Amino acid sequence: MNTEFTIIILAFNEEQHLPRLLESIKELNTQICILDSGSTDRTLEIASSYGATVKYNKFENHPKQWDFALKNFIVKTPWTIGLDSDHIVLPELLEILKHFKDSNTPADVNGIFFNRKNYFKGRWLKHGGYFPKYLMKMFRTSVGFSDLNENMDHRFVAKGKNIVWDKGYLKEENLKENRISFWIEKHNRYSDQMAKEEVERKKQLRNQTIQPKFFGNPDQRSAFLKKIWWGMPLFVRPFIYFFHRYFIQLGFLDGKEGLIFHFLQALWFRFVVDVKIFEIENEEKQKNALNI
Repeated sequence: MNTEFTIIILAFNEEQHLPRLLESIKELNTQICILDSGSTDRTLEIASSYGATVKYNKFENHPKQWDFALKNFIVKTPWTIGLDSDHIVLPELLEILKHFKDSNTPADVNGIFFNRKNYFKGRWLKHGGYFPKYLMKMFRTSVGFSDLNENMDHRFVAKGKNIVWDKGYLKEENLKENRISFWIEKHNRYSDQMAKEEVERKKQLRNQTIQPKFFGNPDQRSAFLKKIWWGMPLFVRPFIYFFHRYFIQLGFLDGKEGLIFHFLQALWFRFVVDVKIFEIENEEKQKNALNI
């Protein structure tokens, strides 16, 4: 049994995805923990067949689900890896992990970024700012934590030095999203959470956990860009963002699949969020006017 790291996975009705992920990490021979949120398909049966430890927690949002997982699974290895069920560990990353040793890792390194390849409708999205895309997925146990200052854009935080595995490729492909009605329904729910979060940020009820820094690590750069985004005018910013991703960052080179994805994710979704922010703020103004 691998004693260097433990892999934790979030799952909900993932019989379509979970076998791919578990097969991709089988050679690592490490402890696997799966946090389920009430699956009614074969997810639990599949998890059991791979010898995974399974716990249940009612889902509220991804950051809180990960917070529960990190606090409730007993992890005895020095490192923890957090993955979603629609991830696949590609051969390059598998080889790095097979040879990973805590004793060979500098003591001041607390977090490691993997390089994600995102697929939509069977196509790898190489443009539009979607590759390379660095995600912190590996961190020292009890040092890394889930950022609860976010409702939607889940991330792990490991304070101290972080490094990037540029060729540590993680494939992300949600096959359910090949049906566009599923994608729209899912992101309509997500837009509720994102709008609520942004309104709370305007009221200074939320602060960024990660220090915004343009030339910092990938998450610090993301925090810097988000700070700019939150200061831009509603209804204008989705069009600017789509133009930047689709034309400046060459999203049009991702073909028909790229057009669908970048349009929906960069423009439609962001515009819906802005509409919901507008609605929340108007409702609050009306309530305040009635209370005067």
